[in-house]
Amino acid sequence: MKLVPLDDKVVLKKAQAEETTKSGIVLTGQDKEKPAQGEVIAVGPGGVIDGKEIKMQVKPGDKVVYSKYAGTEVEIEDKKYLIVKQGDILAIIK
Repeated sequence: MKLVPLDDKVVLKKAQAEETTKSGIVLTGQDKEKPAQGEVIAVGPGGVIDGKEIKMQVKPGDKVVYSKYAGTEVEIEDKKYLIVKQGDILAIIK
């Protein structure tokens, strides 16, 4: 099965939360910071949305930072993905 996003939507694979701090302290479940980073898996076609021309600025393989509470989580074939609007992506990590 494959996710094909529509309009200005982007499918992300979320980065894993850090299990230890830089100093080596193991974090419990509630202490782990929810990462707001991920890898772009699929990109919608863009187009004219609400009267505005939307050009997609990300491509599959890009590492991105997105708004912390953005998107909709989905699970396909035991893998979790996040579907966000391109406007919820804040930056591309180079």
